[in-house]
Amino acid sequence: MTLTRRIIPCLDLKDGRVVKGTHFLALRDAGDPVELAQRYNEQGADEVVFLDITASKEQRGTIIEVIKRAADQLFLPLTVGGGIRSVDDIQQILRAGADKVSINTSAVHDPMLLSRGSEKFGTQCIVLAEDVRRNFSKNPDATPVTLPDGQTCWYEVVIYGGSKPTGIDAVKWAKDAEERGAGEILLTSMETDGTKNGFDIPITSAISEAVGIPVIASGGVGTLEHFYDGFVYGKADACLAASVFHYGEMTVRQVKEYLARKGIPVRL
Repeated sequence: MTLTRRIIPCLDLKDGRVVKGTHFLALRDAGDPVELAQRYNEQGADEVVFLDITASKEQRGTIIEVIKRAADQLFLPLTVGGGIRSVDDIQQILRAGADKVSINTSAVHDPMLLSRGSEKFGTQCIVLAEDVRRNFSKNPDATPVTLPDGQTCWYEVVIYGGSKPTGIDAVKWAKDAEERGAGEILLTSMETDGTKNGFDIPITSAISEAVGIPVIASGGVGTLEHFYDGFVYGKADACLAASVFHYGEMTVRQVKEYLARKGIPVRL
């Protein structure tokens, strides 16, 4: 059986509004989260991701009210991330109506959170959000990744919305998270985020090949071809995008019809 590939709009939230930036910076307003999510629901999105992007940095929890409002009106899976620091936080978000939680910063500080979360709620509820960036420094312990121009680098995990490097190798962290009970990886490359130049294929394919759980490619969509590349060359199970959907450059349905024509299995 061929698994259908998923198209996932992502809504980055700040102060209860959807925002979008480039390389995690220069944020601009993109609308009301529930209105946008409803639009994607109608367009045939497979899931929607809400990321409260400043929650960890500002040391506060995720916005429960927005989740409740969205869950009341949507009929598609909802993943929520940002500021999740404990099993209680996970429980609160799932109770508010989310289907999955996405954990980044807290998982790096406390990897056992992934284990505790998956033991209590099941691996299908726990998503490791992995923000990465290229590092060209020598690191014999890291996984070398070859870039299209022939250069070799390794990818470092960054936390607090991309503002803090960790020294952790991205490929090893993905494998570790899978062992600890993460059921999915949401991979965002800071190199490509908001650039519209396409996904960071080298790291997407490296992690997709290294783990046995689904990988969601994120960061950099600008054209329909970029979705195709994410699935075919990045070997991703799902492709996530934000600004191309928020600003009406393309619809989820257009993306899926294009992919279907190119032979990629999608749910139409």
